[in-house]
Amino acid sequence: MASTPPQTSKKVRNNSGSGQTVKFARRTSSGRYVSLSRDNIELSGELSGDYSNYTVHIPPTPDNQPMATKAEEQYVSNSLFTGGFNSVTRAHLMDKVIDSDVTHPQMAGAKGSSCAMPACDGKVMKDERGKDVMPCECRFKICRDCFMDAQKETGLCPGCKEQYKIGDLDDDTPDFSSGALPLPAPGKDQRGNNNMSMMKRNQNGEFDHNRWLFETQGTYGYGNAYWPQDEMYGDDMDDGMRGGMVETADKPWRPLSRRIPIPAAIISPYRLLIAIRFVVLCFFLTWRIRNPNEDAIWLWLMSIICELWFGFSWILDQIPKLCPINRSTDLEVLRDKFDMPSPSNPTGRSDLPGIDLFVSTADPEKEPPLVTANTMLSILAVDYPVEKVSCYLSDDGGALLSFEAMAEAASFADLWVPFCRKHNIEPRNPDTYFSLKIDPTKNKSRIDFVKDRRKIKREYDEFKVRINGLPDSIRRRSDAFNAREEMKALKQMRESGGDPMEPVKVLKATWMADGTHWPGTWAAATREHSKGDHAGILQVMLKPPSSDPLIGNDSDKIIDFSETDTRLPMFVYVSREKRPGYDHNKKAGAMNALVRASAILSNGPFILNLDCDHYIYNCKAIREGMCFMMDRGGEDICYIQFPQRFEGIDPSDRYANNNTVFFDGNMRALDGVQGPVYVGTGTMFRRFALYGFDPPNPDKILEKKESETEALTTSDFDPDLDVTQLPKRFGNSTLLAESIPIAEFQGRPLADHPAVKYGRPPGALRVPRDPLDATTVAESVSVISCWYEDKTEWGDRVGWIYGSVTEDVVTGYRMHNRGWRSVYCITKRDSFRGSAPINLTDRLHQVLRWATGSVEIFFSKNNAILASKRLKFLQRLAYLNVGIYPFTSLFLILYCFLPAFSLFSGQFIVRTLSISFLVYLLMITICLIGLAVLEVKWSGIELEEWWRNEQWWLISGTSSHLYAVVQGILKVIAGIEISFTLTTKSGGDDNDDIYADLYIVKWSSLMIPPIVIAMVNIIAIVVAFVRTIYQAVPQWSKLIGGAFFSFWVLAHLYPFAKGLMGRRGKTPTIVFVWAGLIAITISLLWTAINPNSGPVAAAEGVGGGGFQFP
Repeated sequence: MASTPPQTSKKVRNNSGSGQTVKFARRTSSGRYVSLSRDNIELSGELSGDYSNYTVHIPPTPDNQPMATKAEEQYVSNSLFTGGFNSVTRAHLMDKVIDSDVTHPQMAGAKGSSCAMPACDGKVMKDERGKDVMPCECRFKICRDCFMDAQKETGLCPGCKEQYKIGDLDDDTPDFSSGALPLPAPGKDQRGNNNMSMMKRNQNGEFDHNRWLFETQGTYGYGNAYWPQDEMYGDDMDDGMRGGMVETADKPWRPLSRRIPIPAAIISPYRLLIAIRFVVLCFFLTWRIRNPNEDAIWLWLMSIICELWFGFSWILDQIPKLCPINRSTDLEVLRDKFDMPSPSNPTGRSDLPGIDLFVSTADPEKEPPLVTANTMLSILAVDYPVEKVSCYLSDDGGALLSFEAMAEAASFADLWVPFCRKHNIEPRNPDTYFSLKIDPTKNKSRIDFVKDRRKIKREYDEFKVRINGLPDSIRRRSDAFNAREEMKALKQMRESGGDPMEPVKVLKATWMADGTHWPGTWAAATREHSKGDHAGILQVMLKPPSSDPLIGNDSDKIIDFSETDTRLPMFVYVSREKRPGYDHNKKAGAMNALVRASAILSNGPFILNLDCDHYIYNCKAIREGMCFMMDRGGEDICYIQFPQRFEGIDPSDRYANNNTVFFDGNMRALDGVQGPVYVGTGTMFRRFALYGFDPPNPDKILEKKESETEALTTSDFDPDLDVTQLPKRFGNSTLLAESIPIAEFQGRPLADHPAVKYGRPPGALRVPRDPLDATTVAESVSVISCWYEDKTEWGDRVGWIYGSVTEDVVTGYRMHNRGWRSVYCITKRDSFRGSAPINLTDRLHQVLRWATGSVEIFFSKNNAILASKRLKFLQRLAYLNVGIYPFTSLFLILYCFLPAFSLFSGQFIVRTLSISFLVYLLMITICLIGLAVLEVKWSGIELEEWWRNEQWWLISGTSSHLYAVVQGILKVIAGIEISFTLTTKSGGDDNDDIYADLYIVKWSSLMIPPIVIAMVNIIAIVVAFVRTIYQAVPQWSKLIGGAFFSFWVLAHLYPFAKGLMGRRGKTPTIVFVWAGLIAITISLLWTAINPNSGPVAAAEGVGGGGFQFP
């Protein structure tokens, strides 16, 4: 096949140096690539079936552009792209992605009718509606390869033997159904008839932008948006079409969101109590310092140091809670502004900005593929304009199991997504939906719902069987292919005269469904095929949908979708390249790879990232977030943080897994300052903010520009960032650099009000997106390579920030430090739901990871003490508390031992329980209770949840936080790196009990400090009580004081003790061994320290009234 020089994409046609050369090739059964010319291939009949060499070519003239574009996009979506460091980017044409049949026209592997060319088994490409694409008027069916050959050789149609032509469309009238306004050619009379042929439509009835550009030499500019001037269409146009904003201004302006303050009857007493407790705390600490216990100065000194730190820690935690607020959104207003038909948008094409959704996974053994697949299905079924949604899965393990599971999910989405739209299903995670214990017919009005639900349930059960059977299917397939390769190698060895007794050495490869090697991680890891060493992989599972609805019918599917839009969002599988010797920066590096790849493929101005087990529970969640981003003043919002909600938590929430005090209390309070912190998932980002830019300053920017709705360049946002500095900050991808101002422009609020100084014109985002071409996809493969970030600012200023295991907090802090603000969005129906570890050991390790990241933040340049002036004071205190709270464990552990020391020694932290001490203690306690009650009121949490949080604070503070401090200090001093493993998301031994994990006891060294504290306090209470009884003059006041605080410690440790006990005798022997060892050690230690006790001392009259065991 004669190859032609590679052409650059239309997006970079003016930058010829940025094109990517892509070789389309079919790999042999052994998975190898061989570069052969067409002559060599034709001469070799044996190889002609295995090898085909293609070079991407898009004819530049509009005569054949529509067919080439359609075929090219379908060809790209059927190819698995691989590439990386010092390797050629290849696109492997997939005959099939999964073993099961593929029916949806958008999915990889979907083919059309057979090609009519003799001796060709190719398939005719399909358009977005699943119909065959035929480039000639004679309707001759031809595949993409034969069509390209005919174009290059003769230009004649093999059917009618005439030149290919699109058809005479010059007499077509302008078509406004696309929702895009016609664009005037430069230098033309806007009132004349020179734009008669401007609105060209291709053979599929869609507006052909490329032909218009070719004929008029026009240009779109940044963002593919052009704002027409008033009366550019003449006086005979409808008033609603003139100027574009008239029809919007005719409607009364309404905000998309509202800020609701906390009622004064709650917040005013709350702030007053904070002030009172602060004053009482100052007086109490002053009194404690001035009244030492001379009899036990060591006990007094330890207690006063701990209490001073606790007071400081309380200030850091409490002061940022002075300004809690609530917010509300209006989805009806959002719909009226962006989705309603109008004279300029008769079809109601949405003007909402695009959004890219990121899901990350790393290990299919610990993160089950079925869980990830259900998450992706909930995303694909989200209630948002389909053409505006793009889904990306980052598989950091490069596992074929994850790849095929996602392909199965894309195939099942062909039924699940239209079913959800047809019957308004909630939630749209199929596993959760079919597990609901409610009447499924509630609020369902269609008579065919029960029948459809029964069918889709049967299909989902089969889908689960296929997903769960993938590991065994891949293993059996690979064993069969590897056995075949061994037989081939053995045959070749015998033919070559080799020693038949010599063992045959064949790599144990992992094979894909089309009979070729998987380019990622193999089950038997080998060089270039292991978790830390494999090529970059990118597969467009679902190609971009058409801009107009694709209504189904009652014959194609098992369910009647004759009134339902059957389009699916674009879905891309990504596994970044990994090589030995490179620091891949864990999840943060994977997220940054997705940011770059998505910027080239879809460039949604907003990004929503989710964990693989965190699915969309409210299908309108994205619309809720857009109400803040698109509202007046939303241009300086860097991200929208949604609260995390969890499923599978035990009813008592033993280990405070729901974390409601943080999500409904602390985060709501920070929303009234500068915004909540970023917590790693359920967050909608502004892409422009992730690029490391400062928030826009409309006053300064508009001084340089004539129009407030004009697109800008990167130097307009950062004067120090000119064109020559772009590669240093963002890398050498021209497409990536060009996408930045486009994303910024499309992410602006709507300029539908005079007070909106920094917005975009209505209708600017109704233009359909460009189809995918191989050059674009090849560029996206290059930006996920392991070398791309070298000598750039990715991970330092741009994207997710590196250097901490809690990259989420650091990333949010950097944005706030540049002056951005964030918003907390609590919806009536939970936006997202996920899973959390309910096992004690897993929970402790989870908290250990968070606390270690906080210690790293404290010892880094991200410490809030070093923040800029753009960070507000209360926000600075909140971030300071994030880095300091693990160090409280040092004082907390000491304070938990003080009651036991007091009981053993017979002394107390004060000389006597004086009236002053008791009054101060009473006032502090009353303030604590009052604050807790009022905080429960304005945050909406329950008192029991508040108490569970207090218990877990002490448990984690005496275990995970202590280890985190030690690990953090070791990393700073000795440079010892910290590594964590993923928490296994699986059930326990009891399949019938969803809370089985709660009772599993897995020993960990993190359990040692709480066990020691509990045992020491229990023994101390017993020893002090017995000693007091047998004393001649019992010191009940000291016993009560020490015993009270010991019981306070033990009450907080009750959930920990309950977790150790497990159930049905599952408590490990090590627990009893530790308990006995601790008891014996303490007894011997006490005997050595205070030998003047016991029967001998009592007989000698020493030590008052001694005691002896009967």
